Amino acid sequence: MALASKHAMEAGQALSSPLGRITISSGAIAQIVAETALECYGVVGMKGSLRGRIARGRTRTRGIEIGRDGDDVTIDLHVVVEYGLNLAEVASSVRNRVAYEVERLTGLPVRAVEVHVDAVRTSK
Repeated sequence: MALASKHAMEAGQALSSPLGRITISSGAIAQIVAETALECYGVVGMKGSLRGRIARGRTRTRGIEIGRDGDDVTIDLHVVVEYGLNLAEVASSVRNRVAYEVERLTGLPVRAVEVHVDAVRTSK
């Protein structure tokens, strides 16, 4: 029984509707976060993978942790920002866009997005 409940937590929170259930995995949310963050101005990479490198599968979501508390989602992500930009502004932009896109695409409320700037790097 414990194995079944652990598997259900890894699979994600189920959303019920009159037509059935929808389950969104934490991995799917992490992929949304990675794609959104990498599209943000000033972000040149994520922890463990830089833009321009071919990142496949789980490596694309390195540096992203998804927490679930009921329907609420919390997100921790680690980014690399282009040298010379205002780090606080880039982090704020990432936080706002990630929260918006996760809520828009999943319908789950985002309680918090913690952006950690791990490094600065030239984009070339």
